[in-house]
Amino acid sequence: QVQLVESGGGLVQAGGSLRLSCAASGLNFRTYTMAWFRQAPGKEREFVSAISWNGGTTLDADSVKGRFTISRDNAKSTAYLQVANLKPEDTAVYFCAARGGLLFDSRTTDYTDPGIYEYWGQGTQVTVSS
Repeated sequence: QVQLVESGGGLVQAGGSLRLSCAASGLNFRTYTMAWFRQAPGKEREFVSAISWNGGTTLDADSVKGRFTISRDNAKSTAYLQVANLKPEDTAVYFCAARGGLLFDSRTTDYTDPGIYEYWGQGTQVTVSS
């Protein structure tokens, strides 16, 4: 049984930082692309960042470039999202997602599409106060 469990969310003031974690089990983690999405109340799920199986390639949404950093530790089967310089508009539930395969090519695959991911976590709430 595949499980993705997010943690690390919380309430933080604008300008603050958090590190979100996504612990995976039940899958061969090192063969999966990992991604983070977020969903604010009343809005659609939004792509944040994605990382290739070996961490060699990352893709970030324009809205988070320079503030958020995705990473992974295959030995721990865990993906991370370091979020910094948080803004009130970053308030959302943050989800991690997994897609199988060693190929990571944004020319042929739309990693911003939530429909391409096979597994999802339950989410962790991030609330940014102004």
